[in-house]
Amino acid sequence: MVAVNFMIKKSMLLLCCLALLNACSPKQYKEPHVVIHTTMGDIELELYPTKAPQSVATFLKYVEDGFYKNTSFYRVLKLEDMPSDYNPGIIQGGLYSTNDQKKAKLKGTPHESTRQTGLSHTSGAVSLARTTPGTATTEFFICIDDQSQFDYGNDSNGDQEGFAVFGKVVDGMNVVKKIQAQKRSGENFVEKIRISDIERL
Repeated sequence: MVAVNFMIKKSMLLLCCLALLNACSPKQYKEPHVVIHTTMGDIELELYPTKAPQSVATFLKYVEDGFYKNTSFYRVLKLEDMPSDYNPGIIQGGLYSTNDQKKAKLKGTPHESTRQTGLSHTSGAVSLARTTPGTATTEFFICIDDQSQFDYGNDSNGDQEGFAVFGKVVDGMNVVKKIQAQKRSGENFVEKIRISDIERL
């Protein structure tokens, strides 16, 4: 009986150790994940390197090189007089309003249109901001509700090439909406929302 009790206790101890080990081990993801740390909370993104390899590689390099430390969300699109829980639009962030000189020196990323990738500007989609195709660098935006007007074939940027989706919010859309709800002047936030860093998980 003593031997049986000892084996039970030993098994329970082993199970506890395994559970603790699993809790301490870094979570494994099929696709790369990053977290945007903001003053209003964290936003977790899943990235799609198989579908948008160049966009993801560029974004991750900027993340790993610390480009997003002390940057901000500075631009917003939303409708007037709509509750923040249901207001469609985008929030845009990056270096533009904190270190535009550094951004200006960067080489543009080859444009990966939604026709190529099969991705779309659905709610939570993360996409590279640009002027002409191939000029995207550190600036990105997050979609709130369907924003398929930014997909290939639509004239949202004057060239029908659309923007390059490369990931999606998997946790923290409540933070995205909270940021979108902040006071604005035109398309700019009255007070920029600080990004302390973007970290790869």
